[in-house]
Amino acid sequence: MSAAVEARRFLHSTRSAVLSTHSARFEGYPFGSIAPFVLDHDGNPLILISTIAEHTKNIQTDPRVSLIAFEPNAADLQASGRLTLIGDAEAVPKSDSASHDRYLRYFPQAQRYFDTHDFLFYRILVRQARYIGGFGKIHWIDGTQLRPPANKLAQQESTIIEHMNADHADSLRAYCRHWHQIEPQQARMLGIDTDGFDVLADGLTLRFAFEQPVTDAQSARTALVASSKTARS
Repeated sequence: MSAAVEARRFLHSTRSAVLSTHSARFEGYPFGSIAPFVLDHDGNPLILISTIAEHTKNIQTDPRVSLIAFEPNAADLQASGRLTLIGDAEAVPKSDSASHDRYLRYFPQAQRYFDTHDFLFYRILVRQARYIGGFGKIHWIDGTQLRPPANKLAQQESTIIEHMNADHADSLRAYCRHWHQIEPQQARMLGIDTDGFDVLADGLTLRFAFEQPVTDAQSARTALVASSKTARS
C-alpha cells in the first residue's frame, strides 16, 4: 500500500482535527481551533464553521489553512499516526446537498447549530500533506496523490445507505461481530467511500476497509456482498 493510500485511509478513520488559519486580528500569527471533519468523495475535508467565529474571519481574509488530523484516543499521540494537510479553504455551495448531508450524518448534533448562528460548510482543497504513520514513517505527499479514484459515490451514497439500513441490518451486525468482535443491538451505515464504510453500532462508530477501491453502486454492492460472505463464514 502506498503512503498516499495509507494516509487517505487514516483520514477516513478519524474525524478529530485542529484547524490553523492566518490571524486577521494579529497579523503574522497562526490561529488554531478545533475542527471536526469528514472527507467528501473527492478526498477534501469538510468542516462546518460559524460566520462569527475567528477562524471564519481569518479564512475570508486569507484562505490558506492547515489541518492536522489525529487519533484522539491514542495512548501515545506522538507515536501514533497523524496527518497535516496544507491547502485552501473554500465555501461549499448550498446546492451541494450531498456534502451537507454527508457531514450531518456523521455529526447529527451539528444540525442544531443552524438554529443559533449562521454556519457555513467549507472544504479544504489539499495541496500538500505530511503523513506520519508511526516511528520513522514520515512522508510528504502531493495533494493530487491523496485524492481517491474518480467515482460516482457522491450521487449514489444516500441510496446505498438507505438500502443497507432498510434491508441489510443483519449484515451490518455481522460485520461488527466479525471484524470488531462487537454484538450490537442496533447497527446502521453512516457513510460509504472508495476505501470503506462506517457503521454506527450502539452509538460507536466503526470503520470497515475495502480490499479494493469501489467507485460506484455496483462495485460497492459487490464488495459489500463479499464482506457479508466473509463475515458469515
